[in-house]
Amino acid sequence: MIPVAFDYLAPSTVDEAVRALVDAGEDAKVLAGGQSLLPVLRMRLAAPSMVVDLSRVGELRGVREEGDELVIGAMTSHHDVLRDQLVRTHALLLAEATTTVADPQVRHRGTLGGALAHADPAGDLPAPVLALGGDVVLAGPTGRRTVPVERFFVDYFTTELAQDELLVEIRLPKRTGWGARYEKFSRVAQAWSTVAVAATVLVRDGRFVEAKVALTNMGAVPVRAYAVEEALVGGSADADAIHAAARHAAEGTNPTSDASADAEYRQHLARVLTARALTAAAAV
Repeated sequence: MIPVAFDYLAPSTVDEAVRALVDAGEDAKVLAGGQSLLPVLRMRLAAPSMVVDLSRVGELRGVREEGDELVIGAMTSHHDVLRDQLVRTHALLLAEATTTVADPQVRHRGTLGGALAHADPAGDLPAPVLALGGDVVLAGPTGRRTVPVERFFVDYFTTELAQDELLVEIRLPKRTGWGARYEKFSRVAQAWSTVAVAATVLVRDGRFVEAKVALTNMGAVPVRAYAVEEALVGGSADADAIHAAARHAAEGTNPTSDASADAEYRQHLARVLTARALTAAAAV
C-alpha cells in the first residue's frame, strides 16, 4: 500500500527539528531509522501531514563517556552500538540485547532512540535500558528535560515524549565489570520477543553484590523483576540461588494472551528465561 501524501523536512540541528514539530502540530511524525514508522505509513495506520527526518542531525549520533555515565545519541544505529567498545565495556547488556534485533539490514538502519520512542512492548531494547537504569534526555520548545528511564515508558506504544519533543540521548550509569545476558524466546528467527529477560549482575567473591533484571513483553511496558533482584543480592552466585530467585520472575506482571502465547505460558517463560539469563550473566 502507498502512504498518503505528506510534507518532508530534513533539519540539520535539534533546534530546527523541534521548531518543525511545533509548526506542524499534532500531525507531524519523526523519522529516525524508519524501521517502525515506514511500515505504519505504508499500511496507512498513520497519516501525518509532515515527516521530520533526523538523519542529518549529526549531534544525535555517537557514544561518549561523561564521568560515571555512558551517553548514547538517540540516532546511533544498532550496528554502531554493537561495534562500540565503550558500550561493550560499560553497558554489556545493551550490546547483548542489540545482537538479537532483527537482522543486519535492520540493525544498520534502526536506531536506539527510535526503538525506545516507539515503545513496542515486544521490542528488545526497552527492557535492557530499563535494567541498566539511568535517564533519557528530551528536547522541546522550552529546552531540555531529563526523565528517569523508569518513568519514560507509560503504556503500549506510549512514552513521556510530548508531541513537540525529541529524544536526544540516553544516559546510562557505567556497569563496568558486570556480567550480562539477554535471553530471548521467539517463535521464528528474527521475530519480536514472545518473552525475553535482560539480566546484568555484579559478582564478587562468589556472591551477588548487585543484580538488575527486566522483562520484555510481560505487560504494556518493560517490567523490572524487583523480587528476583532482592532474592539474589547478598546470596551465593550458584545454580540453586539462581533458580530460587527465578521463581519470582513473573510476580507483579500482567502479560497478554495472543497468537504467540497465552498469559500463563508467558509467565512460565519468564521464570525459565530468567534462570538461563542469570546463569549466563553470572557465569555459573
